[in-house]
Amino acid sequence: MKQQKLLINGDRLKQSLEEFASFGKTENNGVTRLALSEEDRQARNYFRSCCEALGMTVNVDDLGNMYATLVGTDREKPPVVIGSHLDSVKKGGRFDGVLGVLAGLEVVRTIVEHGVQHESSIVIVNFTNEEGARFEPSMMCSGILSGKFEKEMMFAKKDTEGISFEDALENVGYAGDVSHRLQQAKAFLELHIEQGPSLEREELKIGVVECVVGMVCYEVVVSGESNHAGTTPMNMRRDALFTATDKIVEAREQLQKLDDDLVYTMGRMNVVPNIHTVIPNRVVFSIEARHQDEKTIASVEQIINRLAQSESDEACEVSVTKLWGRGTVWFNPEIVHTLEQSVQALDYPYKKTVSGAGHDAQFIASYIPSAMVFVPSIGGKSHDEDEVTPWEDCERGVNVILDSVLTIAAE
Repeated sequence: MKQQKLLINGDRLKQSLEEFASFGKTENNGVTRLALSEEDRQARNYFRSCCEALGMTVNVDDLGNMYATLVGTDREKPPVVIGSHLDSVKKGGRFDGVLGVLAGLEVVRTIVEHGVQHESSIVIVNFTNEEGARFEPSMMCSGILSGKFEKEMMFAKKDTEGISFEDALENVGYAGDVSHRLQQAKAFLELHIEQGPSLEREELKIGVVECVVGMVCYEVVVSGESNHAGTTPMNMRRDALFTATDKIVEAREQLQKLDDDLVYTMGRMNVVPNIHTVIPNRVVFSIEARHQDEKTIASVEQIINRLAQSESDEACEVSVTKLWGRGTVWFNPEIVHTLEQSVQALDYPYKKTVSGAGHDAQFIASYIPSAMVFVPSIGGKSHDEDEVTPWEDCERGVNVILDSVLTIAAE
């Protein structure tokens, strides 16, 4: 078994996480640090100062993505990139995103502290607006880098106060140059909290992520007829809400038979006219489903589309529209294998897993060999002020990244 010769400073990592949690700290010990806000600017400035103190060069591209580089002994080799994001949702947690950025910072601090020679340069990246909490969509700027989104369209996106992404970028002083964009690398590694309960439930410390699962989102519209709630006999009604609830039950009964790993949600519903004395004439609800296997997703879509074909007891009309979908993004097998070898060398309890949530790595993976590492989320909580990952698990996750970075940088 490979012997781990170098470990990070866990106390220093904890201190860094607590320092960054002060930028946008909420009353309940959470974080509100929306993209390109004053709190985000402060965190960015502090991150820059931490990197420059290590002798790193910090560049910013035209999207506000930050790249801190520790130059290797062979400048011709592509770099190894580590990172995630510093922005948060409203009243979010202290670990989501920032752990992945500070993993890179602690890796570099450890390398500098111990004078470790590395051929490939090491880059820490902070992606702009991963959360999409202020400017939709999420993963905006890694999406532009990978050609998933158009820059002009994204720059025109506005927040609730009417401020455009482009103006916000200028206002915080982080509009850089297109020449600094991430174009090539040996690997991109992202450490992230799991944002789910599986690792904790199984008493595991590390998840080596093989993919970000595919998903589909549909809108179902049920059209009926409004009438008086007190005078219309039950057998003469075209109640859209009754039909909608029947369709939800029908979908749920069929979806739960497909696969235990399938997750699905009816998360949004609008009832018209939404008056207690009026029979609803229109209901619109969403169905979202996620799974790594494309055949399972295809079965999901068949079930959803059949909702419009089966008859309704209330003689209501049902239509189904696909809003959007994405295929499963499989991470680079060699990078996944390297991460797994590092976990084994460190002797941490682990499993290979998948991500049901989206991350910058899924976009970057389209042009750079990429993979992710998860650490446990207590109670599975995330995007919440109660989000907690034990300090020791954060430390373990960064040790995995460190060992893998040193392996990849030496290849």
